[in-house]
Amino acid sequence: MSQFQELVQARRSANKFQIDVNISEQELAEMFGLVKFAPSAFNLQHTHYVAVTDKTLKGKVYEAAFKQYKVLTSSAVIVVLGDLEAYHNIGPINEGLLNLGVIDQREFDETVSSVIGMYEDGGDAFKRDEAIRNASLSAMLFMLIAKDKGWDTCPMIGFDPEQLRRALNIPERYVPAMLITIGKEDTGKQRPRGYRKPVGEFVTFNGF
Repeated sequence: MSQFQELVQARRSANKFQIDVNISEQELAEMFGLVKFAPSAFNLQHTHYVAVTDKTLKGKVYEAAFKQYKVLTSSAVIVVLGDLEAYHNIGPINEGLLNLGVIDQREFDETVSSVIGMYEDGGDAFKRDEAIRNASLSAMLFMLIAKDKGWDTCPMIGFDPEQLRRALNIPERYVPAMLITIGKEDTGKQRPRGYRKPVGEFVTFNGF
């Protein structure tokens, strides 16, 4: 079995963490330094993370997350946000390729025009779908990176997004996609891994 296979099988959602285990901003920054290689549509990099390590602020997130115990015991809570306005960055993101001569002015202009047109024509629902979709891709990579560095995580959708927005002053342009609690799992009462469907139950080839 490869190291990556072992990593994928070892990662699981931790519902309880060891209390008072600190994680440094430096270590989190190292993880985010790898997360930036996650794929995103048109390389727009829609994801913004708010890493909450301050105990007072984490208490506010705990309230917004319906007082779930794993938030309180985690070393940090990672708020995963998707940028509804990420498409406006298509020009600046591609300027480097233009300046290096990888793409010419015509290709640059067409790319900028087509991407902005796609998002604006798609409307608010498409922008929201894209924000959450791309943030979720990034979040999965974050959890694998965290596990590789010896940390356990749990993705969460149980929270009040507006209460969270107020607690952390999140601008309207960002939609909360999920929370990720991170820490060292308390395995004292770890549940067995939940049922996983066999491949034949969730994969069909060439249509239904």
